[in-house]
Amino acid sequence: MEYKILPDINNLITNWVCQGLEFDTRWLKNYQTFGFSQNNKMVGGLIFHDIRIGQDVWWTIYSTDKRWCNRRMLRQMFSFAFSRLKCKRINILVNKDNQNCLKLVTKLGFKKEGLLRSFRENGEDCYILGILKTECKWITTGEKYE
Repeated sequence: MEYKILPDINNLITNWVCQGLEFDTRWLKNYQTFGFSQNNKMVGGLIFHDIRIGQDVWWTIYSTDKRWCNRRMLRQMFSFAFSRLKCKRINILVNKDNQNCLKLVTKLGFKKEGLLRSFRENGEDCYILGILKTECKWITTGEKYE
């Protein structure tokens, strides 16, 4: 199977991710989005948002097939955050009831840092998780984004 990383052109991938998560796009500030395709079919998207170059970035992930999350893709996405954006950390929010996503991001190395009670508009609680560059097993020192 052929997997590709796609840049977002005209916000098509951003809109696809937000529709899949049932979000609008008004919350996005200072962002960049990448899509993941498998055999020319979109299977995932990752929005880097609220980017503070040299500090941190937030990730929002949506996928219809977990196989997008392979080592090559992960190395590229972590390298983009830590090398290209020069961030020290990546942050992510996960709904408390979304055990599949929570399992995935903790396997990637994110650590639970707190619980935001009744955070979502519908009253859902969210975990806040983070990973520091020094904790990231997906990049090596000096690795550059391709």
